[in-house]
Amino acid sequence: MRSVSSPRSIGPFRTSLLRWFRRHGRDLPWRKTRDPYAILVSEFMLQQTQVATVIPYYNKWLRRFPDFASVARASQNDVLHAWQGLGYYNRARNLHAASKIVQDRYRRIFPGDIAAIRKLPGVGRYTANAVATFAFHQPVPIVETNTARLLARLFDMRAPVDSAIGRERLWKSAAQLVPRRNAAHFNSALVDLGALVCLPDKPKCNVCPVEKFCCAKNPEALPIKKSKSRTKRLIERHALVVSNGKILLEQSSARWRGMWILPRLETQSITDPLVHTSIFPFTRHQVKLVVCHGQAPRKLLPNQRWFRSIGGVAMPSPHLRAVQTLFNDLHVRDYRSLPATRRRT
Repeated sequence: MRSVSSPRSIGPFRTSLLRWFRRHGRDLPWRKTRDPYAILVSEFMLQQTQVATVIPYYNKWLRRFPDFASVARASQNDVLHAWQGLGYYNRARNLHAASKIVQDRYRRIFPGDIAAIRKLPGVGRYTANAVATFAFHQPVPIVETNTARLLARLFDMRAPVDSAIGRERLWKSAAQLVPRRNAAHFNSALVDLGALVCLPDKPKCNVCPVEKFCCAKNPEALPIKKSKSRTKRLIERHALVVSNGKILLEQSSARWRGMWILPRLETQSITDPLVHTSIFPFTRHQVKLVVCHGQAPRKLLPNQRWFRSIGGVAMPSPHLRAVQTLFNDLHVRDYRSLPATRRRT
């Protein structure tokens, strides 16, 4: 075994890795461009979302918003609606804000300086370095989920990778390996090796092209992480209110900020029949969505509005699925087919 931490091993390590990547690297749409906008979009979408899920959204997004200018001109509702289904909507808000900055402050020219990139909303160390290396071929390291796992095993790292010490060791190790030339291909190769071979539960060490450089005695035990916090369970109650062929929605100012949701119910009345329940995850929470048949209010709140159609309305997936499920169950095509809800007197 030749330790990858030895300077003499780094060259052969890179050669073995890139040879494997030429044969087995993934054919991903964002690898066919050096446009910093398209690469930034992919990096935002890939945060906390799997590649297979991202690809159709990425392609559809670029057809709808081909550049920073088109995103900057769009309304928040249009941006959130285009993002609908990907979740973690703050990424869409940050992309919207970043596009306006590129449009106004940088006159549509994306900055190539990493320090300037990191000042954009939603851009951290990894995203800034990823755009720098993939768009501008800068020889900078990247550390994300796949490369963190791979590096922890290669260097037999004993510090938790989600601790401050562990994170700095990962970045130092990655910087030690990245070449001055061909950095984009090298970083892509690291990502793919982690995603395809150096798997979380059962790493495929028998087919790993750099196995001889790995220092881990027990790869399955790495990376080490701090103990996870327990999942919290929440119940959120909302109302389905339909009247005169329209559905009542309210614009959220909290978790789904800027998006339209079913009106909240502070308490569940026994006279409001339950019509839908579903469970969805949200960060470290498991949320039970409870929808009851609500009553048309005498006066709307400032954040509430009647909609005749939700076709272009930005709604979070749990609420959108609830509405779609309810209408399918009722065998109706639109809100005009529903009876108006009577107010209590």
